[in-house]
Formats: sequence, C-alpha cells, structure tokens
Amino acid sequence: MSHKKRSLVKAITFRIIATIATIIIVLVLTGSLALAGTIGVADILAKTALYYFHERAWDKSPWGK
Repeated sequence: MSHKKRSLVKAITFRIIATIATIIIVLVLTGSLALAGTIGVADILAKTALYYFHERAWDKSPWGK
C-alpha cells in the first residue's frame, strides 16, 4: 500500500475512534443526541482532513527517520 493510502486509512480509523469519544462527551455534557451527532459529523470531516495533511507533512520530514 502506498504511503498516501496508508496515511488516509490511519486518519480514518483514528477519526472514528476520536469522533465516538467526542459524541459521547457532548452527549454526557448536554444530553442532546442531535447536538452530539451534529458536532460528531463536523468533527470527523474537519479533523480527518487536518490529520491527513499533518501526516503527509511529517512523512516529508527527515527528522527522526
């Protein structure tokens, strides 16, 4: 698998776990499933893209390799 595909799969699987945590936290704090779902969707879209580009930037860096 190419580095780009691997980065994308890592980003997606991490976001699923992290978004579930976000949804649970919002649900516990607000009691609103609708709000938790809305924030969860926004969270997964924004942070998946951010993580992917972060991962690609680190992959280009020779530091620590």
